[in-house]
Parts: sequence; C-alpha cells; structure tokens
Amino acid sequence: MSSLFRGEEMQLCQIYFKSEVAYSCVSQLGELGLVQFKDLNANVNAFQRRFVNEVRRCEETERKLRYVEKESAKEGIEMDEADETCDAPKPKDMITLEAKIDQLEHDLVEVNTNKDALRKNYLELIELKHILVKATQFFEEADNFSIYNRPDRYGYESDDEHHNQTEIEDTMSKTVMSMEGPLVSDVHIAPSLRLGFLAGIMNRDKVSAFELMLWRFCRGNVFLKTADLTELVEDVSTSTFQAKTVFIIFFQGEQLKNKCKKICDGFKATIYPCPETLKERREMLNGVSMRLDELKTVLDQSLNLRKSILVNAAQNLRTWFAQVHKMKAIYHTMNMFSHDQKSIIAECWAPKSEIARIRETLDLETVIIFFFYLH
Repeated sequence: MSSLFRGEEMQLCQIYFKSEVAYSCVSQLGELGLVQFKDLNANVNAFQRRFVNEVRRCEETERKLRYVEKESAKEGIEMDEADETCDAPKPKDMITLEAKIDQLEHDLVEVNTNKDALRKNYLELIELKHILVKATQFFEEADNFSIYNRPDRYGYESDDEHHNQTEIEDTMSKTVMSMEGPLVSDVHIAPSLRLGFLAGIMNRDKVSAFELMLWRFCRGNVFLKTADLTELVEDVSTSTFQAKTVFIIFFQGEQLKNKCKKICDGFKATIYPCPETLKERREMLNGVSMRLDELKTVLDQSLNLRKSILVNAAQNLRTWFAQVHKMKAIYHTMNMFSHDQKSIIAECWAPKSEIARIRETLDLETVIIFFFYLH
C-alpha cells in the first residue's frame, strides 16, 4: 500500500526481455503507470534510433486523423468519446488500422477535391448568368433610349445582331465625342466599324479606381458600362460573400482590347464570354441555367456523401487517436532501450512498494523477466 506522504521510496531496476515481447511488455507497463524509463541512448540522434520509422508511421497516421477531425469540425459533427478501455494495438493490428485510416483520408480528399471543383464551376456559372442578364438589359436600354433607333439608317438589316451593334456604335460615338479632353476631342468612330467589348464582374469597392485606370491608360477611347448586383455573390477564389459589379467595356481594335485585359487582371476582375446577339445570349443563358440545376444536384450529392463519411468516422475517431497515441508512446519508450542480438535491456525507476505488482504484471508473459536492483 502506498504511503500517505508525497515522497515514495524508489527503486532503480534493470529489465531483460526478448525482442519479440518488448512491445507488449512496455504496453502493459504503460497501462500500469508505475515505472519511468531511463534513456540509455542519450548520445544517439533521434533520427538514428531503432524504431524511428515506426514513430514516423504513427505521426503520419496522427496527421491523417487530425485532417479528418478538422473536416468534422467544419461540419459541426460531434465526435464520440474515446473508449477508455482501449489498449494499444498490436503491430500486426496497426497495419489494419493504418489501411483503414488511409482509405478514410483518401475518400475524404477525393470528395473534397470534387466538391471544390464543382463549387468553383457553380460559382463561375452564377457570375456568368449575372453578366448575361445585365448585358441583355444594357442592350435593351440602348434600343429604348438611343435617338438613332432606325435599323436601316446605315444600311444594316433589322436583325438583332446588326441592330444592337449599330446602337452600341452610336452610343460609343456620342459618348466619346461628348467627353472633354484634348486626347479624345477629335476622335470619330465610324458606325460602319464594328466595336469589340469585354464583359466581366469585379468587387464593387474597386469600380471607381478601375474606371479611372481605364480612362487614363486607354486615353479615354473606351466606353465603360457598370451595373451593381443587388444581392451578395460568393467569390470564386475566397468563398466569401461580397458585393459585386458587372461591367462591359467597349473598345475598337486589338491594342485597346489587350490594354483592357491587363487592367482587368490587375484589378482581379473576371472576364467571361458574352455573345454579341440577343439570340445567342438567350441560348447561352438557358444553357447556363440548366447547367446550374445539374451542378446543384451533383453538389448536394457530394456534400451528403462527405457528411456521411465524416459521421461514420466520428464514431471511432477519438478511439483511433488514443490507440495511435499509445502506440507512438510505446515506440518512443523502446527507443530508449539498449539492444543486443537476442535481448533488450531497459532501466526504469519504480516505487519499491509496487515491485511485486510490476513483476506480477510482467510474469503474465511466457518469457522470464529478470529484475536487477542497482540501488
């Protein structure tokens, strides 16, 4: 029976046992919690010890478990408590546990990769849908308010493609000619020349600086139209909801087009393809809407699969943590032992009053274990 005093008379012991039972002996002594081993390899580098590979395997398994734990926390999944009676797995059982955890991580990484790709595509299609809607509204406004609203004014046919292009050219010409400044006062854009345009989306707080940069860098030879979105849009790169603005830049020539693209890149604005004709825009919008519905269904299935994997893992995650932690502690302890060809030598401190109990625990093995009292 232990003394009531805090101090306990200790005994330094030396243990000899065979290599094949060293793991189980250390496991039993660890569960008993009555001995403290001495490091007999203090002059040996940690990376040169005998069981360094086993320790690395345990650390790698712990890393995978932490990854699963982190993903479970994101979903708000409660993990079951660890089984307090679980023992350290035997080396042969550890192989099975490693394979199970490896497969769990692989499945989770694969599901997350697919989910992220689907979500990115989904968010991009949402932005493209906003651009198509706003572009259509802009062209309709040009039709309704332009004073040059006669389809045969310049010999164009009355179809949507030529009609819309003519109105934008007229709007561009009026806008440029009404701007003040020596660099644009003499500019004249012939209606017969087709204008190019870029459509994209960007953060609303950057629009003012973006417009100023376009004006200065392109010397006023572009026309910018913007439209703020009423609802917040989830950003593709940051996955945060932000206020966005759709923009359309009209220009003439490849040189201005390249300049506009560089400015868009600098402001992290995303450019999307936008057809010139109303018919093509409607067809693309219908295709985007159908694709969004399909992606939403697949994305929901992916999220449900991910959650089911995490829920199943949460039942055993704490127990696996405890088992791997115990196994890692065993190999760390065995790295402090002295090894020869047939046996392993360990030195430990133990309470003198508990020597019999320690001996009884170790005598459960089929080999003889000797104690040598050094003090």
